[in-house]
Amino acid sequence: MLVVDDEPMVREVVARYLELDGHRVLQCADGADAREQLARDDVDLVVLDIMLPQVDGLTLLKQVRARGDVPVLLLTAKGTESDRLLGLELGADDYVVKPFSAREVVARVRNILRRVTPSTAEPGPLAEAPAQLVAGDLCVDTAARVVTVAGVERPLTAKEFDLLVFLASSPRQVFSRAQLLERVWDSSSEFQDPATVTVHMGRLRQKIEPDPEHPRWLTTVWGVGYRFDPVE
Repeated sequence: MLVVDDEPMVREVVARYLELDGHRVLQCADGADAREQLARDDVDLVVLDIMLPQVDGLTLLKQVRARGDVPVLLLTAKGTESDRLLGLELGADDYVVKPFSAREVVARVRNILRRVTPSTAEPGPLAEAPAQLVAGDLCVDTAARVVTVAGVERPLTAKEFDLLVFLASSPRQVFSRAQLLERVWDSSSEFQDPATVTVHMGRLRQKIEPDPEHPRWLTTVWGVGYRFDPVE
């Protein structure tokens, strides 16, 4: 696990609490050092401050996402909602707003790892999904975790794939953002911002919908949530 923050006290306290929770923790004080550390070591999660010297957190997040699906927990300052939303859009798994308690960070880390580690997670959205889901040009192979539209593969992140499978497995059923947080993220609005669902839905539409502004499959039910509409 890697903790990246330019404030020594914050970095050391977070690292100490994570170590007490059983994690091996690496520390970096700036984005450039963190980038080099990530190139050398495989880590299972990054705790990443947005405001960093040399290479800022959002730039580093883009680079992390370009390399794979390592979970990222952002540390953000109050009053930077736009940065938090941008972080979610870039692929962050969750965020914590400063000032925070180190115990809260540990709880968020546990929650993220529980969602992304099959050996410790409860059965997720794929547990009862059929081997293949087909709706018109859209084909989802749940075993191979491959999505194609009109025969062209559309690469998705792990959470985008899980969200699509969960909705497609219950066609026309409407789910609120709170329900999706609980069922797909194994979380709740107490620990994770419902905007996480909104951002993931937007990214998913961009990747699979022929016209993301007028979605064919992933429909918004205003004031309620989202549903999957199969093609008749």
